[in-house]
Amino acid sequence: MQLNRLLLIATVISICTIQSNAADKGSKEKADSIKSGWNFGALPAVSFDTDLGFQYGALVNFFDYGNGKRFPAYNQSLYFEVSRFTKGSGVYRFYYNSDQLLKNYDLSVDLTYLPDQANDFYGFNGFESVMNKNWVDDKTAAYKTRMFYKFQQNLFRFKVDLQRKIGDSPFKWVVGFNLLNFDISSVDIDKLNKNKSDADKLPTVQSQPGLYEKYIQWGIIKPGEANGGFIPELKAGIVYDTRKVKVNPMSGIWTEAVITAVPKFLGAESGFTRFSITHRQYFTLIKNDLSFAYRIGWQQTLGGQVPFYMQPQIITTAMTGYATYGLGGSKYLRGAKRDRVVGDGVFYGNFELRWKFARMNFINQKFIWGLNTFVDLGRVTKKVAIPSLTAMHDISSDYFNPPGAEKMHATYGAGIRLAMNQNFVIAFDYGIAADDQDGDKGVYIGLHYLF
Repeated sequence: MQLNRLLLIATVISICTIQSNAADKGSKEKADSIKSGWNFGALPAVSFDTDLGFQYGALVNFFDYGNGKRFPAYNQSLYFEVSRFTKGSGVYRFYYNSDQLLKNYDLSVDLTYLPDQANDFYGFNGFESVMNKNWVDDKTAAYKTRMFYKFQQNLFRFKVDLQRKIGDSPFKWVVGFNLLNFDISSVDIDKLNKNKSDADKLPTVQSQPGLYEKYIQWGIIKPGEANGGFIPELKAGIVYDTRKVKVNPMSGIWTEAVITAVPKFLGAESGFTRFSITHRQYFTLIKNDLSFAYRIGWQQTLGGQVPFYMQPQIITTAMTGYATYGLGGSKYLRGAKRDRVVGDGVFYGNFELRWKFARMNFINQKFIWGLNTFVDLGRVTKKVAIPSLTAMHDISSDYFNPPGAEKMHATYGAGIRLAMNQNFVIAFDYGIAADDQDGDKGVYIGLHYLF
């Protein structure tokens, strides 16, 4: 999971396996290389944030390899994560994936609850919205509040995707639905101030409103969507997939084109449709050891009005983490602030060199150490419409750059991977933003390769 906060401890606490059949001594080498039965890996989640408190919890991923004939492909995967911050935020997630439960179908189910005491909000349209670091730095004279670019958001998500191959071709169709409920409000300052000295307490929202409150006051966030809402999303698309393995393939193409619709008659506050296309490609540079992988994507609103809280959500048919928020943070623009680049249309690109530099056998498991270097890109391609700022000319320059200020956002960095049996992958990334308007750096630890 993403750790933009100070990382205290992150280490593997248990890696275990349950074998369905014991191998005899003569076949030990083969048993070491091909897994069968149930395997699992677990990882703690521990961090600290001045305002959110300590994070504590764990995640575990179970893999069923059956008789092992399909290894490293698995019959089913069950993922659980429970973590909390002592001030109230957390992650509660169950994710299931199988291409065997329903014959000839690839089924994914996600059930997640994400209470977030301080969700990031930096406005819309990338660089056309000013991010002033001094306003959240209590060591500067310009300091307003550390919660200036935050609001409280509790998100419930139930997501089901179903895919099936079209004949013997590499094409698959995909359908799905996604039920999301956003509960949004101002940050609970009283809760964050609990047990703090007067010198360390945050100012109230009434005395120092944040950007979320100002956008409501200015009419940029409409009253009907300011407190969140219900999103019933229907999805259909087509996938082209020539990968041999799902996790860190060394060759192949994985491309998907998806259209989503949120109809009002299902209970949404406003109806809208969006389109997304994502292309991923993998190249072997040194057999078994070095590869180059890239992902480029474009997403845009086709019609209707997308509520502000839904704008950062990226359309995808495969979730490698608990969050699908957009450009900025651990999944699309590592090193930039979470949700820094939000628009009615966005482009993104991720480019990685992946080196498997060491292999070892330990506790009857196969481990591979990997090193990644990466460059991430993104920008707004269609702006969120903002009402005329003429009436706010006296403050516009503090919050908004002139139209046309948006350009390509870039970050770069490196990461380490530790893969067990090619499927359970512990990931650590360190990203740096090229422009200080996007942030400075980010540290992320979790599971899986980015794509």
